[in-house]
Amino acid sequence: MERFGTGGAVWSWRSDSVRLCLPISAAGSGIFKEIGRQEQRLVVQTLFVVMAFVICYIFKFEFYCYNIANKHDHDRKKELNDMQYRRLGNSGLKVSALGLGTNAFGKRADYEASKKIIDYAIDSGINFMDTANIYAGTESEKIIGQALQGKRQNVVLATKAGLVRGAGVNERGSSRFHLQTELENSLKRLKTDYVDLYQIHTFDPETPLEETLRTLEDMVRSGKVRYIGASNYFAWELMKSLGISDRLGLNRFVSTQVSYSLADRTPEQELIPMCLDQGVGIIPYFPLAGGILSGKYRSADLAPQGSRAQTDPNFKRFINSQTIALGEKVTDLASQFDTTPSVLSLSWLIQQPVVSTVIVGATKMEQLEENLKSVSLELNAETKKELDLISSPYRYGEPFALYRLPV
Repeated sequence: MERFGTGGAVWSWRSDSVRLCLPISAAGSGIFKEIGRQEQRLVVQTLFVVMAFVICYIFKFEFYCYNIANKHDHDRKKELNDMQYRRLGNSGLKVSALGLGTNAFGKRADYEASKKIIDYAIDSGINFMDTANIYAGTESEKIIGQALQGKRQNVVLATKAGLVRGAGVNERGSSRFHLQTELENSLKRLKTDYVDLYQIHTFDPETPLEETLRTLEDMVRSGKVRYIGASNYFAWELMKSLGISDRLGLNRFVSTQVSYSLADRTPEQELIPMCLDQGVGIIPYFPLAGGILSGKYRSADLAPQGSRAQTDPNFKRFINSQTIALGEKVTDLASQFDTTPSVLSLSWLIQQPVVSTVIVGATKMEQLEENLKSVSLELNAETKKELDLISSPYRYGEPFALYRLPV
């Protein structure tokens, strides 16, 4: 043992391979004076062993944390790899096969719940997010704008205008006056300088299409809009719009939103063949037909708590023995894949050639987590044929939703 310094002391223990120096107080040095040389050596060796155990534990803990972090990164990369991306219509813009609908944000999901859903969607590879200037008043856009701070570049952000916004005579439709006002307001609420996809929420019979399309062209040229889309247009209305754009050399609609599902195949009569021919991507909404395809409805008279049939009296007309039977058949088929009827229904829709992205809403992360399974579910030819057969009657009849301006 050797003592160095004054006031305090540094004790040094030497072995063949290790030299350990320990600072001790003056009082502590007195203890070493009271014990023999062998005892001193034993104390230092004991301290050395304890320190070695502590160091090993620290390294082991750091290695464990490193492995956990790597596993998280691996799982996230796997989720991202499971997500499919396809072009939005004939454009070069790539969107996720599953998109996030935000109609419930600010209404059935508060800010905290909505933000968690948005974060989880982005982490899972969803890059398409759809809203509108009238969802939950304007709360949906406000929530999205706040939640996307620092993440805006990771999202293809879509919004809409054209349905009734207020009581004023110019607070609706697709006139230049209304669209320019609503775009500026949406950009402020979304806290962004541009939207990736600006959609006309419905056809406006009182505004010339040339006026609407030239307004959208100016928005694209200004950099505030990158792509334009339609919503709730009949096939002839959309085709006429595309013809005018071609004739005038204006940007075309790259997509259109429409109610489309196993329980509502009415777009297959005219709209979908036209979109396939013209390179317009379909963005289905109501992909689960208001919950019918989730198998939740067991009776036309008894609506589950919180279901659309309970909250929307107009929707009750779609709950009948035929639609309930369809939900049961889809549920039976889903059991063969050890999955849910919702996942099976979404998978069928995702695999339609005309579909660019399917909008799914969520008020809980668990709902989104379940729906994401539809992206990786592969349907064989026999299952597709069976789904086509049981849903074929729904090629005709009344659409589940068609939002139009009041006359």
